[in-house]
Amino acid sequence: MSELITLKDKQFKPYILECDILEAVKKMANVINVELKNDLPLFLVVLNGAFMFASDLLKEITIPCEVSFIKVASYDGVGSSGTVNELIGLNENLKGRTVVIVEDIIDTGLTINRIAEILYLKEVKQIKVATALLKPDSYKKDLKINYVAHKIKNEFVVGYGLDYLGYGRNLKELYILA
Repeated sequence: MSELITLKDKQFKPYILECDILEAVKKMANVINVELKNDLPLFLVVLNGAFMFASDLLKEITIPCEVSFIKVASYDGVGSSGTVNELIGLNENLKGRTVVIVEDIIDTGLTINRIAEILYLKEVKQIKVATALLKPDSYKKDLKINYVAHKIKNEFVVGYGLDYLGYGRNLKELYILA
């Protein structure tokens, strides 16, 4: 892992190593494989940020499943914009299905809560949430977060799918503001 990196006008320092991320993701997948072995879950990946996490997670999922994608946005620069804009909707029939929402990071819970509202309108059987990162000090919603790879402080992070103004998604590790 390198030292400081610069993305646009900000510097970031190393935070979580790739090996630690992958180990946590594998443990999460093992739990999901056991808990949902008698189900046919649909993994609903939230783009753009969750693409790396979803790829690593789904490589470790050994039970029958389906995968789909939704794109929503609630970030502007380094902070939440306070609104959720649904950009790409769902096409699958979800009635009676178990849906695992795959998120990159859960901060205030605004995005995940909005997605859950949409899914409940589609009469899903149950919703499970899998996230690479959770900020427990910031999360203010009641929706249960079932699977968490890493709990982090209320810091702005980049890498492993998360970006700063579009930059840094391709980084293997996670970085925080320096």
